[in-house]
Amino acid sequence: MEKNISLADYVPQLAYAYCDHLHKTYKFDFFLSRPRNTRLGDFTIKPGFVPRITVNRNLNPYNFLITYLHEVAHHIVYTETKNRLRKRVAPHGIEWKTAFAKLLLPVMNEQIFPADILEPLLRYAQNPKASTSADHILYNSIKKYDDNTLTANKVALVHLMEGSNFVFHNRQFIRGSLRRTRVLCTDKLSQRRYTIPAHALVEAC
Repeated sequence: MEKNISLADYVPQLAYAYCDHLHKTYKFDFFLSRPRNTRLGDFTIKPGFVPRITVNRNLNPYNFLITYLHEVAHHIVYTETKNRLRKRVAPHGIEWKTAFAKLLLPVMNEQIFPADILEPLLRYAQNPKASTSADHILYNSIKKYDDNTLTANKVALVHLMEGSNFVFHNRQFIRGSLRRTRVLCTDKLSQRRYTIPAHALVEAC
């Protein structure tokens, strides 16, 4: 993990001041993470520690910005509900959807996002899913701006047809059914079943 980095190097230029404002307002530690196949970012909180947000360092600026705001929304929900609600709040329930949609509003314009991302992003923001990979049009629009040398020959697991073979972490699997944010898959060698994040990048075979 890498701390004390400048967000200006990772988000669209006109979004930097907003992202920096959120960082200072909500007071969390921010880290860059090495590329992870199972997640783009995360929010963690432990008793006695400052809340922490991480985002994968290899994301293109538009994906980085969306992921950053996704995780800040988790932090806002945690902060606003920890002392007010007794029941457990769903990770991507209505509280998170509302917070995330609100955070997206100031950046959803053509000065920050290209038109081919902005149009599906506006639709997505009306009812955000746990992962942008659940929206095929938005996902494909964002991926156009990737460094293709990092993702060559890879595809999000959720975009494979059920029954397809793929390689993940040097093991061969058969894609099964989607279960909310994860996909039930079968290891071809052991025949054991595992759930893998729907947005995990895999190699089709």
